[in-house]
Amino acid sequence: MRFLPVSLTVLLVELADLDETLALFASLEADPVDGIIDMVPAARTLMIRFRAEKLTAERLAAAIATRDLSARIAPSDMLVEIPVNYDGEDLADVAQLTGLSVEDVIRRHTDSTFTVAFCGFAPGFGYLVGGDPALQVPRRQSPRTKIPAGSVALAGAFSGVYPQNSPGGWQIIGTTPEKMWDLSRDPPALFQPGYRVRFVDLAKSSRALVTSSKLATTASAEPSAADLTFKVLAAPMPALFQDLGRFGQTGQGVSSSGALDQSALKAANRVVGNPAGTPVLEIILGGFSFEVSGRTVLGIAGAPCPITIRDASGRSIEASTYQPIALEAGDVVTLGQAPKGMRSYLSVRGGFAVKPVLGSASTDTLAVVGPDPVTAGTVLTINTETAGLNSVSLTEAPAFDHPASGDVVTLDVIMGPRSDWFTETGIATLASQLWQVTPQSNRVGIRISGDVALERKDKAELPSEGTATGAIQVPHSGQPVLFLADHPLTGGYPVIGTVAEYHLDLAGQIPVNAQIRFRPVTSSADIKPAKA
Repeated sequence: MRFLPVSLTVLLVELADLDETLALFASLEADPVDGIIDMVPAARTLMIRFRAEKLTAERLAAAIATRDLSARIAPSDMLVEIPVNYDGEDLADVAQLTGLSVEDVIRRHTDSTFTVAFCGFAPGFGYLVGGDPALQVPRRQSPRTKIPAGSVALAGAFSGVYPQNSPGGWQIIGTTPEKMWDLSRDPPALFQPGYRVRFVDLAKSSRALVTSSKLATTASAEPSAADLTFKVLAAPMPALFQDLGRFGQTGQGVSSSGALDQSALKAANRVVGNPAGTPVLEIILGGFSFEVSGRTVLGIAGAPCPITIRDASGRSIEASTYQPIALEAGDVVTLGQAPKGMRSYLSVRGGFAVKPVLGSASTDTLAVVGPDPVTAGTVLTINTETAGLNSVSLTEAPAFDHPASGDVVTLDVIMGPRSDWFTETGIATLASQLWQVTPQSNRVGIRISGDVALERKDKAELPSEGTATGAIQVPHSGQPVLFLADHPLTGGYPVIGTVAEYHLDLAGQIPVNAQIRFRPVTSSADIKPAKA
């Protein structure tokens, strides 16, 4: 058992195999360690997030090191049958890799009874074990940028079904019309850890196909004439509802998401007297505009965008971020493009009347979970109940100087958990060169490029393991991706280091064409359990 650093509040437990991983997970589920927030089991690792005020990594490691690894997750009586059209574009390649005929591949896949070992990568994506050993094949050397929802695929000892359109490197052998993720179900994920799964060849099956129902809508009730509303007049880039995040859903493969700059979200809410985690709108670029139907107080924090208010008589005034802004009926508010920073956060006293999804109003752009994006024509209803609200704050200020395009931003990095997969030259390159932020960046991650790629020791394949927000994951190209809040829960490329939690808000404000300098603040070394 190894204990590897991920960040200041996350560690990775590396075990011998999947059985030991699931045994440790079952043990910690049955007898939790006080201070653990959540756990992400994977092929041979367990990623654990903990509360730094309750635990140190060394004390947590000590509490885990003596655990009995003979425990097992109780098998489920639930059997799920998945109808499959075996028409996958990699089916012939799988046959060649295994030395079997296409017919033999299909027969062995349908004759197997799988078990959902764990969920990750995307909501509803279950890692299935227990298949025929003859079907074990490597991932594709070049991952596809888009794999259709419902693709049935193989990789290593696992089988799985992609729940939505997404990039991926598994070998596709078929497709299913069954929905893996459906918010109208409870729970939404069709695959739950412990469930047994069988695949049925539709070409040989006479049974009627029953698919899951359509996704439940997240829209709120239509506002009435008496409601206080914002009518969105323009939204060149859709605004997104965000709060502090969606927690407790890792078992279904759902990550936390949430505002990329949480200090700005909290400041925007304090400006108007709301509780710190009240949902706000996260807005990028300029041009977002809306009309107010009644008197209220607005707050905007984060990237310092110009704010123009035009009243019913046509008079325009300018307003500032980090200050309460009083509005009257008929006022039109327009946000310009911020000269620096990337994201602005818009709050309103009382908060938006937005329906949470799985306990949060955050919109996860990768998982497609949460309220719909806010576009032109949307009418937003405002809560007017003031019970429990605080006085407005007049003394808010940014937590840091916002970077502009062309600036160099220094981010502290906790080295690990897979720094040892890189050569000394590769590790030195991470910190010695500037990394350019590319236009391909979004809430999932910042794609960066450097003149020199990060050099790995070899081309070994990493079994899927949990990833944290801030992880610097390095694909075969050697050009890293810095994961942000909407990143996949698990990943199959090594993470050389993770941005320290106290710099994550700053990372969320780095604009395209800025440069990043990574500053390691720890060396890569296993965590040693604390002595009693």
